[in-house]
Amino acid sequence: MTEKHMLKNLKVGVVGCGYWGPNLIRNFNSLPDCNLKLVCDVDPARLKHMKTLYPAVEAEMNFDHMLNGANLDAVVIATSVNTHFKMAKASLLAGKHVFIEKPMAASSEQCEELNDLAQKKGLVLMVGHTFLYSSPIRRIKELIDKGDIGELRYISSRRLNLGLFQKNLNVAWDLAPHDIAIVLYIMGELPVGVNCWGNAHITPGVEDVTSMCINFAKDRFATIQSSWLDPRKIRDMTFIGTKRMIVYDDMEALEKVRIYDMRVETPPHYDTFAEFQYSYHYGDQYIPYVKQEEPLKVECQHFLDCIRHGKVPMTDGKQGLSVVKILEASSASLKQKGAMIPISYERSKPALPQRAISPARRKNGAVLS
Repeated sequence: MTEKHMLKNLKVGVVGCGYWGPNLIRNFNSLPDCNLKLVCDVDPARLKHMKTLYPAVEAEMNFDHMLNGANLDAVVIATSVNTHFKMAKASLLAGKHVFIEKPMAASSEQCEELNDLAQKKGLVLMVGHTFLYSSPIRRIKELIDKGDIGELRYISSRRLNLGLFQKNLNVAWDLAPHDIAIVLYIMGELPVGVNCWGNAHITPGVEDVTSMCINFAKDRFATIQSSWLDPRKIRDMTFIGTKRMIVYDDMEALEKVRIYDMRVETPPHYDTFAEFQYSYHYGDQYIPYVKQEEPLKVECQHFLDCIRHGKVPMTDGKQGLSVVKILEASSASLKQKGAMIPISYERSKPALPQRAISPARRKNGAVLS
């Protein structure tokens, strides 16, 4: 059997069959060039349910058996964040390509170690920042990059709902990674610092409402509101430009993106304050065409394509690290009552020795001698 043939039908295992794992299982199972071989969970009831839905897929409760006994090419990790590092590290050491759900790990130091290990092993490491694979966000990025709204001034984001309450991480770590990833993608640069305010109303020490401000160069910024205590489920973002404004509402079934031809202008010349007047421009609003496709399916296919062709994922480990650095800064700011926390991009420890490995030297995720 040739390597080309072996890479055509990649053998994938998914660990975690709780809240989000079943969505990944469904999508990987639907891809024609993927062999979803095995699912893993510590809950036998969840495994039994998955077997009912996918009889041909093997079920396993022991993660070590999954790594060492199933001959997998790739492992998809959809467990709680405190298990991400341990499972991802074990998978990489076993020669498996790795897809980790957001956030990538519990600390930037853990993210750096995983990035180093993936590079050293010549393996694909990808983080599940799903919205970067969505058509509406890509369309917004295209509109902003070509100057359709003028110069981007700031971004405002709200991700609110009632529950699901977490015990081991606050609402910013739970909900804000999506918004942070989108902000970084749209801004096209890394921030300089973070302010974050919040309170813990239900579980002591675990903030269930936060308001984050991510600061960039040239006085640009993004605000992110996250809450488990809102009676409505809200998922929207506003992009304010010097010429126009874009509103993205993910709760809309079809018309998720609206462009408003609105802006505020100041007069170029005036002699006295009495002559000074703001000029408000109210134009039309329009809804651009956006192709309808499931972002998660696009994301899963992208992971397989990166493995097959030896490419770096759009949401690779470095992007995952940037998001975690912002979350760490937000936690530090919360402890200091909203103080501005600068973000350092220096490594927390020296990098592991690295060597590039071409796809041609890989077979089943292991390095050929």
